[in-house]
Amino acid sequence: MERRTIGATALSVGAVGLGCMPMNWAYSASRQRGDESARTVHRALDLGVSLLDTADMYGPFTNELLIGRVLKERRSDAFVSTKVGLLVGDQHIVANGRPGYVRRACDASLRRLQTDVIDLYQLHRADPEVPVEETWGAMAELVRAGKVRALGLCAVGARSARRPGARLHDATIRQLERVQQVFPVSAVEAELSVWSPEALRTLLPWCRTRGVGFLAAMPLGNGFLTGTLTPGQGFEPEDLRARHPRFTAEMMAANQPIVAGLRRIAARHGTDVTPAQVALAWVLAQDRHVVPVPGAKRERWVTENAGAASLRLTERDLAEVRALPAAQGSWD
Repeated sequence: MERRTIGATALSVGAVGLGCMPMNWAYSASRQRGDESARTVHRALDLGVSLLDTADMYGPFTNELLIGRVLKERRSDAFVSTKVGLLVGDQHIVANGRPGYVRRACDASLRRLQTDVIDLYQLHRADPEVPVEETWGAMAELVRAGKVRALGLCAVGARSARRPGARLHDATIRQLERVQQVFPVSAVEAELSVWSPEALRTLLPWCRTRGVGFLAAMPLGNGFLTGTLTPGQGFEPEDLRARHPRFTAEMMAANQPIVAGLRRIAARHGTDVTPAQVALAWVLAQDRHVVPVPGAKRERWVTENAGAASLRLTERDLAEVRALPAAQGSWD
């Protein structure tokens, strides 16, 4: 697989990564099977999908434990990204950016992942009670201690943090400007997909001009852009899509023209090309330092996603994607 670099230290990863969250958390619990997920991670590494994206809160903790089972055998094949800063309670999630907690959380993640070093340690969310510089400073100490290779910031929660009238990533960019004064940012993880392209306006340009890598979260639109979901099919109660405004039966039906457009483009490239591969190839085409991180828990989907790395979209294809209707259903 094509390799891409992220950050000023030129960390090298496969062009397509693997989001590990669905294996243990936030999606259909009845379809989560540890052994099958472990085989999926092995398959990803076989294909050159080296970036494994996890977090201590996924499960919580069980996702890192699962990845650790694989890393025990294949650490040299993997680039490990995990996150810190969120605690999961029975009915709530809270931020914790206290330096002492960050240090303890890193040690715990290292034990669960069965590794001596984390390649990319990301701040999942900034703690409103702790200056972000203090949290980032504690993370920088972990780099100097040899426990972490590089630092990143996760902006996936940007929608909920937005002030009225502000652009989507304004708050994230302000945080990035602050922490960059403390220790270099190697990567930013934020949502980017055909139906959520907002990062192209301000956040990706910020990263590009500073040599910061961009990890594209939810590049398949939580599964919608694969074309495998049916309007009105319903989701299990714990599935995040059960409460997502774009996954009501009405909005899924209204957004079908987006999938139809991806299907038309796929058909021009061959009968084996899928809408999901077109959606990922579009993300890859946005910048040479962008790495999409689609979530998957089945070998079949990992194999399909990896195939997108060799799909080259034409100018006609890219123009057709730009002409697709905007997604309906808002988080605001």
